[in-house]
Amino acid sequence: MNIAVFCSSSNLIADHYKQAAYRLGELIAESGNKLVYGGATGGLMDAVAEGAQSKQGEIIGVISQAIIKMNRQSNLPTELITVETLSDRKAQMKALTDVFVVLPGSYGTLDEMLDIVTSGIVGEHNKPLILVNQDGFYNQFLNQINYMRREMFIPAEEKYKPLIARDINHCMELINLSTKNS
Repeated sequence: MNIAVFCSSSNLIADHYKQAAYRLGELIAESGNKLVYGGATGGLMDAVAEGAQSKQGEIIGVISQAIIKMNRQSNLPTELITVETLSDRKAQMKALTDVFVVLPGSYGTLDEMLDIVTSGIVGEHNKPLILVNQDGFYNQFLNQINYMRREMFIPAEEKYKPLIARDINHCMELINLSTKNS
């Protein structure tokens, strides 16, 4: 199974986030799954790929030309797919992936996650997305989602709904459950 991980590429973030990402990479590889990620260097991207590599895991990097031009191409993927734009990268990752995992991140991570959620809502796919609320990182975002639900911007009965994991171990439990139920 291919598991995509959306996450930060910032090197300025706290080590505990990097340690969690590294552990996720290890768990993906140990379970015999492939890691699919953005193929860039830095932050949680490096950490998750390094974790998978430490357990001899297969790593598919999907990278856009803009990131290559920034000299941010990682040497960790066992397979590297080059695309023109970030939109192409999202489409390629969506096509390759069976389960999506969202770790802490910024604008790019939120963009990738919301693209998966929106395309799931309109029926383009039914692949699980797991938001990892590591150390409460997404608490405020989840509060905003609940507010949108209360104000009726999100229907009470959602056609496609992300799963929320409290940490990396819970994330792997949800991956195992969601793939058994599909």
